Amino acid sequence: MVFPPHAAPCSPVMLNCTRPDPPSLLEALRPVFNLSSIRPVMDTSTQTNITIHFVLVGILGVVRDTVTNNVFVTFQDEKAQLLTTYIWQTLMWKNEFVNWDPEQCGSHWITIPRKLLWVPDIVINEFMGKNTAPYVPYSYLFSDGLVIDQKPVRVVSSCRLDIYTFPFDIQNCTLSFNSYLHTISAIHVGHSSVEEMSKWSLKMMSTMGEWELVGIKVDCLTLALFQVSVRRRATLYVVNLLIPSCFLITVDLFSFLLPPKSVDRSLFKMTLILGYTVFLLSMNDMLPITGDTIPLINVFLSMCLTMMVASLLETIFITNLLCGSAHYPSVPHFIRVLVLHILGRLVLLPPKPRVAEDTVIQNPAAQGGLHETPEKEGPLDEEKTMQELRSLGRELRDISLQLKLQEDGNQSSEEWIQVGFVIDRLLFCLYILFISVSFITMTVIWLRSYSVS
Repeated sequence: MVFPPHAAPCSPVMLNCTRPDPPSLLEALRPVFNLSSIRPVMDTSTQTNITIHFVLVGILGVVRDTVTNNVFVTFQDEKAQLLTTYIWQTLMWKNEFVNWDPEQCGSHWITIPRKLLWVPDIVINEFMGKNTAPYVPYSYLFSDGLVIDQKPVRVVSSCRLDIYTFPFDIQNCTLSFNSYLHTISAIHVGHSSVEEMSKWSLKMMSTMGEWELVGIKVDCLTLALFQVSVRRRATLYVVNLLIPSCFLITVDLFSFLLPPKSVDRSLFKMTLILGYTVFLLSMNDMLPITGDTIPLINVFLSMCLTMMVASLLETIFITNLLCGSAHYPSVPHFIRVLVLHILGRLVLLPPKPRVAEDTVIQNPAAQGGLHETPEKEGPLDEEKTMQELRSLGRELRDISLQLKLQEDGNQSSEEWIQVGFVIDRLLFCLYILFISVSFITMTVIWLRSYSVS
């Protein structure tokens, strides 16, 4: 069969070079360039196998609008849950229209402009933006028809971020490659060794940003469906957020050791709350913003503020009891049982025993002894003595009643003060429990995040 001067062969025919040099090879490939718009197979039922390989060279945690020559991964918008990745993408496939003798043409391979060859329409399903990476115009073409197409790709892809354990979170984002127009009967998209991808990505990592690569895995052995795992570097957030919060909450904890009778503890606590509020406002930009879940660190910071406010209210309550409990009625029975007897023993402050009531002094006039008068006194002296004794009895009874009322008031005031001290000790214990549980939880989550490989 004789082909037209600028037509490509329809059967696997060896390309002939007039000289063993690149210009002669390029001239022999000219008929192949005219077929760049069709899939390079001799039989349309033949499936073209596309092999994908990519490498991550660096991971950054800041947004970069300018394009560089490096490859980066960055979380650009956590609220929109977008993952921006810079990767070196390599596609390999077989062009059945190409076949030449390396000795006759003088080379095993040649670089060809990408627009002169057929290039598969491989896309990433999670793609959400425009590729602004530098354009590489050339591809490698080998003597056996193998085509290797390498280029940097800036991928803005959707990724469901789980920031519950922020800043000790690990994000798993999926990158799935497939053909946009061709069916699986025409193009099969595979991948090279995932272990090699992960190994080279970790080896080529040269940046020290907010994120670090954990590894690359494949979700399906037969499809190009990759899972990229990245871990946030938590040191910045631990130093700037968690440690200052722990310091302030610890200072508020030790403020319980101040005696409320001689020191204005409430003023000290209000100063701490004001400082902690200003601290949270200044550090608000470091916290993630999302509508899916509430990060655990937000709960921790809110609990710290809640504990501070609760301690301030409890201090105001104790101060009020110390200053005005003398005018309060007696402690209700259920408060005495719940706070003094149950919670008091729980925090090692048992209730004080109640003082036994004194015997009420009876009116001497009502006693039979008052009628026993000496027989020597006359009727007039006996009546005068009885009047004086009755008056003295009334005065003693009034004094006894006043003493009893004063004693009951003092005992009621002491009970209210004891209620305040029990609540103060209980909140102190809750403070210690909260700090201990928070510290253990953060340590466990931190260690678990770094144990993932």
